[in-house]
Amino acid sequence: MKIAILQFGGTNCDLDVLHILKDVVGIDAETVWYKQENLTGFDGVVVPGGFSYGDYLRAGAIAARTPIMNSVKKLAAEGKPVLGICNGFQILTEARVLEGALTTNEYPKFRCHWTNLRVETVDTPFTSKFRKGEIIRMPIAHMEGQFYAEEKTLAELDENEQVVFRYVDENGKVTDAANPNGSLENIAGIVNPSRNIFGLMPHPERASESILGSDHGLRVFESMADYITENF
Repeated sequence: MKIAILQFGGTNCDLDVLHILKDVVGIDAETVWYKQENLTGFDGVVVPGGFSYGDYLRAGAIAARTPIMNSVKKLAAEGKPVLGICNGFQILTEARVLEGALTTNEYPKFRCHWTNLRVETVDTPFTSKFRKGEIIRMPIAHMEGQFYAEEKTLAELDENEQVVFRYVDENGKVTDAANPNGSLENIAGIVNPSRNIFGLMPHPERASESILGSDHGLRVFESMADYITENF
């Protein structure tokens, strides 16, 4: 098993993800510069957080149009898992492999703090180690994290159980106060219809060791590893 961790100019969470995959989960992983167009030999991809190309134009817009993303799409078409974290989520929406868009936070400032999330579905390659309805903790760190989609798209996401995480209060209730960025329906992460492409704004790699304040995010990577072992 080998996971590719993409690097663009401005990526800054790549080594954090590399540490979690190699030193904590215990699987092979490698950082891959965006100019490398061939992802042959990799069983999955993580598009990590950061500020690719300084968030010029729109966050993720330039990275989404680099040649390596064509290889990511090919890998995903084979059913292999693709995980986009924060800026990675923005890149995946800009690449049109995930629905919706990430826009400027309702309060238009950078937000960096812990959030409570409710697990909405465990029927994905990334959440098999969670329990549906479970309340978990992960931090956010973004300025453009407000999830937006048209009403029809939102209805389809709900109907197909493609919403993976929602921002909630400590009791698991969906409230405006628990929503850090104004995301519609408090959506924090979604999957594609085939369920093997997952984008989320909170950072699981920053919540994968108890010393950091939570190890709930570790299960995202462990679930991904289990999925690859069972299917590839």
